[in-house]
Amino acid sequence: MFKSVFRGHPSGVAVITAQSEAGPVALTASSVSSVSVDPPLLIFSVSSLSSAAPAILNASTIVVHLLDADDIAIAQLGATSGVDRFADTTTWAPLPTGEPVYAGSRAWVRCAIVSRMDAGGSTVIAAHAVQAHIDRDVEAGTHGNALVYQNRSWHRLSEESQLG
Repeated sequence: MFKSVFRGHPSGVAVITAQSEAGPVALTASSVSSVSVDPPLLIFSVSSLSSAAPAILNASTIVVHLLDADDIAIAQLGATSGVDRFADTTTWAPLPTGEPVYAGSRAWVRCAIVSRMDAGGSTVIAAHAVQAHIDRDVEAGTHGNALVYQNRSWHRLSEESQLG
């Protein structure tokens, strides 16, 4: 019942990356939320079932890519099991600080992990934004080209979906 309740609740889509001793890791998340502007904090959860979970849970810094519909390939890549998410070296590069960043994503935020909390089969992570970059800004009051995950499928917000 709980899964059914949340299956109908749409969420924005992000890809979280980190650098580990074994190399870069990534996962797609629909649990990213801003918590505070001052200080700039966000939270997200990581399932213990994710192959990227150990590296992200052990990282001191991560990058959260906030995606739009133009980034569907990045979202799908981060959500696909058993693939090398960094095989195509033309699609990403490490920041000077080492974290991997996918080129051309709508926006990304480099964060320092400040807190971890076990929550069932997941871990909720609080992170402090220390650097941000926007490739495609969204004007206030517009839908932009938002990528949304709802009922196990990807959706794009549009003018037709705007209610007010």
